[in-house]
Amino acid sequence: MSPVNSPANFDFHCHSVVSDGLLPPAELARRAAANGVDLWALTDHDAIGGLPEAAAAAAECGMGFISGVEISIEWQGTPIHIVGLGFDPQAPALVSGLESLRQGRVERARRMAEALAAIGIPGVFEGAMRYAGNPSLISRAHFARYLVEAGVAKDVPSVFQYYLTPGKPGYVDHRWATLEDAIGWIGAAGGVAVVAHPARYKVSNGELRRFLDAFKDTGGQGLEVVCGSHTPDHVLHFARLARHYGFHASRGSDFHGPGESYVDLGRLPGLPEDLKPIWRLVG
Repeated sequence: MSPVNSPANFDFHCHSVVSDGLLPPAELARRAAANGVDLWALTDHDAIGGLPEAAAAAAECGMGFISGVEISIEWQGTPIHIVGLGFDPQAPALVSGLESLRQGRVERARRMAEALAAIGIPGVFEGAMRYAGNPSLISRAHFARYLVEAGVAKDVPSVFQYYLTPGKPGYVDHRWATLEDAIGWIGAAGGVAVVAHPARYKVSNGELRRFLDAFKDTGGQGLEVVCGSHTPDHVLHFARLARHYGFHASRGSDFHGPGESYVDLGRLPGLPEDLKPIWRLVG
């Protein structure tokens, strides 16, 4: 970990080729630094293998770096993502927990491909695997990129809209971690748990409140208020919730790669000034 004091521009959510991003960790670090990021975290899905390369490149750029990961959980039937920040990447509980999550991804991918073949779209598993830099972390994003290449849809968001979300023909359920699992692994490693992109979950306001109640009761401390996929109205809404729950506020682009992301690394609006920034806990 290489923190800086009072960062003007921190970005605590992005992905490399280690999970479903398009760029290597070192290239992400250089891009973040070039965009004026002061303090940065790499948060690959269920994987921390890119952290050493990311940390080394951040140091070369003179940019602060903290460890990160985005853990896939399921809460009352809803897939939700929890970002872990500022943890020890060697902590045994975290390492083994993430390994258990990765083990089921290939089987899920095969079932997704079978479902798509059943509606007349063959060869998707092999096509998606060509996009997966880490085959054990094959994901819906890799399927989406292949389906765009194959001409099935015009762009990645369209693939998700018509094929890869719950209720669509290519979506397959998977047994993810529980909320208690994720917060336990992060906490045992000395890190802080943050709810990622809360506007993206298909839940009612009441359900989201119940989840946030459970998240706080389990030891969660942060909420991603500013995110690449959040509108200005979302920011206002989640700022109110951060105040209500006493959460520290996080900020992250959720950058996956050029031409495929809501916003570039570090190119986000700032947090509302009265919120407690999450870097105070991890930086």
